[in-house]
Amino acid sequence: MQFLKRFFQFYIFSNIHVALGTYCLTKITLLTYGITENTTPLFVFCSTIISYNFIRFYRLKDITSWFLQWFEYSKTALYILVSLSIILIVPLLINIQIKAILWLIPFAVFTLFYGLPLPFIKKSLRSISGLKLFLIAISFAGVTVLFPLIQNNIEFTSAFWITFFQRFIFIVLITIPFDIRDLYIDKDSLNTLPQTIGVKKSKVIGVLFGLSFVLLEFFKQTIDANRLLTTLLISILGILFLINAKEKQSKYYCAFWVESIPVFWCLLEILRLKQ
Repeated sequence: MQFLKRFFQFYIFSNIHVALGTYCLTKITLLTYGITENTTPLFVFCSTIISYNFIRFYRLKDITSWFLQWFEYSKTALYILVSLSIILIVPLLINIQIKAILWLIPFAVFTLFYGLPLPFIKKSLRSISGLKLFLIAISFAGVTVLFPLIQNNIEFTSAFWITFFQRFIFIVLITIPFDIRDLYIDKDSLNTLPQTIGVKKSKVIGVLFGLSFVLLEFFKQTIDANRLLTTLLISILGILFLINAKEKQSKYYCAFWVESIPVFWCLLEILRLKQ
């Protein structure tokens, strides 16, 4: 039982669960266009493990004491995980088109300097007032929508951009619970949504984003009833997690349950395509 607990903690706190979420979001994008390749999702998976843990290594001094205790116990396994991800990403990178890499660069820079200080202003993008939520949403949307579609030579149609904006909205929806959780941890200067307008109003805005996520489906040229149902279910699930988010919550509420929504969405998408 102790082994399973430690395994689960490593799975969560080593960012494997986040990486699985980005893999699933990338896979959802490709499946929407009938593309079944796995190179791009695996590349995103490995990139997430590398980037997230690199930022975490740099920001160890800002992390809570309980996490530092876990890190000291697990750092060898964590270094091995990151090293394996670097090794695995090399052959994957060979199959990525130059134009896709060029589109990926801005979002990679956002991710890198989300935790690391910018050379000229000596502070990270995360610490710039009001940018945190936007940066997370734009980066996730770019990496899991624009990057895989450009890699697979999909044209820039209206449906392309609708999918991008839907993903941006979805990420905002599921990120607000994290900001609520971190309300008393984040510095006041960050001006996150809950810090600026309060928890209740943040939830109202999140619900509006959830509704917009569904409404955008109607602007696509062809409306698939099953996809619309899937979008509605994911929106409802995200809204429910948002409504129940609290400042004091289990450390797994967001880190596992909210982060599991993309995995559930991917499973629904696979089931939809098999019908």
